[in-house]
Amino acid sequence: MLTTKSLRLLALFGGLFFRSLFWEAAPATAAPPNIIFILADDIGYGDLGCYGAEQIRTPNCDALARAGLRFTDAHAPAAVCTPTRYAFMTGEYAWRRPGTGILPGTAGLIIEPGRTTVPALLKRVGYQTGVFGKWHLGLGTTPTDYNGEIRPGPLEIGFDEAWILPATGDRTPCVWVENRRVVGLDPADPISLDYSVKRGEPRSFVRGIPRIGGQTGGAAALWKDDEIADVIAAKSVDFIERQVARNDGRPFFLYLCTHDIHVPRVPHERFRGSSTAGVRGDAVHSFDWTVGQVLGALERLKIADDTLVILTSDNGGVLDPNGPDEVNAGTVETNNGHPHNGPLRGDKGSCFEGGTRVPFILRWPARVKPGTSGALVCHIDMLHSLATLTGQTLTGNEGPDSFDLLSDLLGENTAGGGRTTLVEQAGTLALREGTWKLVPAQKMKKKTADPQEQTRSVPQPQLYQLATDLGEEQDVAREHPERVRRMLETLEQIQSQGRSRP
Repeated sequence: MLTTKSLRLLALFGGLFFRSLFWEAAPATAAPPNIIFILADDIGYGDLGCYGAEQIRTPNCDALARAGLRFTDAHAPAAVCTPTRYAFMTGEYAWRRPGTGILPGTAGLIIEPGRTTVPALLKRVGYQTGVFGKWHLGLGTTPTDYNGEIRPGPLEIGFDEAWILPATGDRTPCVWVENRRVVGLDPADPISLDYSVKRGEPRSFVRGIPRIGGQTGGAAALWKDDEIADVIAAKSVDFIERQVARNDGRPFFLYLCTHDIHVPRVPHERFRGSSTAGVRGDAVHSFDWTVGQVLGALERLKIADDTLVILTSDNGGVLDPNGPDEVNAGTVETNNGHPHNGPLRGDKGSCFEGGTRVPFILRWPARVKPGTSGALVCHIDMLHSLATLTGQTLTGNEGPDSFDLLSDLLGENTAGGGRTTLVEQAGTLALREGTWKLVPAQKMKKKTADPQEQTRSVPQPQLYQLATDLGEEQDVAREHPERVRRMLETLEQIQSQGRSRP
């Protein structure tokens, strides 16, 4: 029987073997790169300086863009959080799987252990993997028990270590989970969650902020909202430092999921009032600071050239009732004129471009030349593209909707273009086909207090030519009935086939 030590040695030598294959497959670089995927929360297409923001300063994101590729037609797989994260991890459109909508904090893990995920794929070739920040893919089994060992979770689907917020800042539980246990939990004060409690009711308040779902117990384990960004940044930098100090030649994969700028937006006091775009702009400054901490660590440790960094967001931007002051007052925040989604129509949750088109920057100094790309790319393509990068081949139903866009992502496809089709998930499933955008007919959902759940009524299919109408102002469906018919057929085919990967 193999001992634990033997298994570790086998994993190490296996990783070194695959590294040798990589050297032969990609002579343009000396070794497989470290990979950092930074996923912001609710940062819109117009929220960064390099995408046109004027009332918000993002020097670290802008520097990343100057040194890398800035994409202008990159998309989150969905217009809200959980389905985007599911699709990124698995390479499968979330709308194919029931139970992948916005999850409560009591939901069990929605990715089955043993499935091919981005971290599991990279572990096959020797990567050390870590996730730090917002998770929101469920933990354990429903309803999650936070008072003991929590499994399955990140460690069961490919991560070596995890330090996470279970759901969102405005959903209970308001505690950190390290690997499989709540950090700092007093067994004499167990956590109890009640999702029948509505936000704004007395029992929904945790640290003075109304949340979705009531929480009792776990007082010693509660996070401090204005310290969340600092904790995530510190844990991420510590992970990077430990990988370098290990000095065993193994690359690392860091999945850094910030809470910024999701509600409640409670940036640290050093960011309060730092922008002219309200507390939302201040939270973007906090996000940019986090990016700076990571980039600074790469420079200090002299591994920036050999590290592939991707920065993006889980969906478009939105103005929300915010906490604590704005929520308590029942008012909606303001950007003071700042266009959070730039020229795009729609917000987070919308089937229009503002719902899914997001900032996307890729930097890898050893291989990628700086510039701008108009290729149509999506987070869902990371699984297939990283498989190709590391000399692997997807088989069977691995990543059924993930395209190999490595040449586009690295700026090496001189023809450009990226994807030929993309399904954008919101209240309905819209279809991109090149620069054409089809929004099928849909009925208005029942109105709710949560703007993430609201959708527009679209009584007839709508068609837009984004090359000349990026703001989706001119519906040209009547002028192109045959294209509408063909695109509806394509969308139905993608839905019925169960996969779209070539």
